[in-house]
Amino acid sequence: MTTTTNAGPLGLESRDTTAHTRSLVDKLWSYCDVLRDAGVPAIDYVEQLTYLLFLKMMDEKEKRAKEKAQRRGKPLPAPILPIGLNWDTLASKKGDQLKKYYEHLLEELGKKSGMFKLIFLGAQNKIQTPSLLERLIHDLIGKIQWSREGVDVKGDAYEELLSRSASDVKSGAGQYFTPRSLIRAMVDCMQPTPDDTIVDPACGTGGFLLAANEYLRREYPAETLNPDQRNRVTRGLAFHGVELVRGTARLAAMNMLSHGVVPDESYEIIEVADTLVTEPSIRATLVLANPPFGQKSAINVLGEGGKVLKDEAVYIDRDFWVTTKNKQLNFVQHIAKLMKIDGRAAVVLPDNVLFEGGAGETIRRRLLKEYDVHTLLRLPTGIFYAGGVKANVLFFERKRPAEGPWTSKLWVYDFRSGENFTLKQRPLRREHLQPFVDAYLPGKARDERVETDRFKSFTYEELLGRDKVNLDITWPRTGGRDDETQQTPEELARSIVADLRVALAQFEALANELSTSDS
Repeated sequence: MTTTTNAGPLGLESRDTTAHTRSLVDKLWSYCDVLRDAGVPAIDYVEQLTYLLFLKMMDEKEKRAKEKAQRRGKPLPAPILPIGLNWDTLASKKGDQLKKYYEHLLEELGKKSGMFKLIFLGAQNKIQTPSLLERLIHDLIGKIQWSREGVDVKGDAYEELLSRSASDVKSGAGQYFTPRSLIRAMVDCMQPTPDDTIVDPACGTGGFLLAANEYLRREYPAETLNPDQRNRVTRGLAFHGVELVRGTARLAAMNMLSHGVVPDESYEIIEVADTLVTEPSIRATLVLANPPFGQKSAINVLGEGGKVLKDEAVYIDRDFWVTTKNKQLNFVQHIAKLMKIDGRAAVVLPDNVLFEGGAGETIRRRLLKEYDVHTLLRLPTGIFYAGGVKANVLFFERKRPAEGPWTSKLWVYDFRSGENFTLKQRPLRREHLQPFVDAYLPGKARDERVETDRFKSFTYEELLGRDKVNLDITWPRTGGRDDETQQTPEELARSIVADLRVALAQFEALANELSTSDS
């Protein structure tokens, strides 16, 4: 893991921090295999760690505050944890008594407000064997002085735990985890500022928000910020995430907390909601997102009397350009609407959003005309935990209403041809994306960009002239290697799966168009 620690001339401090982080992660992860044998999936293990680490961190913070007040002869501060619901009481118990108290503690803390509600509402004990729970509390968490660890170590350690749980294919946790190397490249291109309101409408475990926070900490030291800017960053007011699944939302909240972002009590930094059903509660100057892939909703939406509503009915009240059951297309519309004027966005989207007809064509036409859709990064396969995904990053900006189109040129960067990655043998790293970031020219005028074999521009007129305004643009490249002959059997299999997914999406889009024309 990389850190934001300032390294000396030889980078020794950074290496030492990274080694310490890895040691801490290995220690925390050491119990995962034991619990997995007891039927606790990796993602559930991280969730249980979240509860216990939060309690331990708050306990240490409370004790430090009391010691500081006593040294200065001042009144003791109010307790952070509710009386009788604290770490010491939990750690004093054993066996069935420990299990019973732990479950009581989770239930009672879930009734509180603020961060307690976000972390503990709906929390359940997934470790039903008292002896395993006892080992986790006494032998692991209880022996770590979390307050002694720096923000970088704590944050990177928790991120690494989430990364390891995402690789647990059976749990399906990978759907909430976007490769951090891709996220950091997107953030470096967008260059967030302390005055931005940064929103992720499908935040998962909070990777985009944290990368933006990391960028702000690196590029805008606290001493350079005014009080309002400093408060926005440290108290989380510059960030807002929306997540459908409460268990994932609590991981995002803990991720923010472990990275030193302590939300204001009156501010809901991670909102648990179906982002597509309701109007956005906060408008964004910067959107960073990887909406969930897949055509259909993960849940049934109920209407009056418990009746399951059709997808079209769910979004009928939204101010969308077109009504469709395609979730990715609805996320594009949602993101476009939640952006403030002059707001900007970088969004990961599957290929079908670029070529699908019907609603897809309507949305692309509106987006190209009313927004400045300026850059498209075509991603290779093998970088997501969901296998066989062909995806892209679309960069666009919202503009004031005008008669003419705002898009003048779409720059397409082909990072797909001749590039093959796997999660284990050749994972995507931040340096792999540096040529794209260099070509993007962050902070500079786009008319300074230079076309290359990988980077080409297409005018608004050329885009409209393509069948169904298809943005799934490819071109023959010179000097590139032959993809298929260079691929390993695993890479070739993934590529075939990805092609089949794209073909299935095309057939489904065609079926939807035929269904619409018949009705």
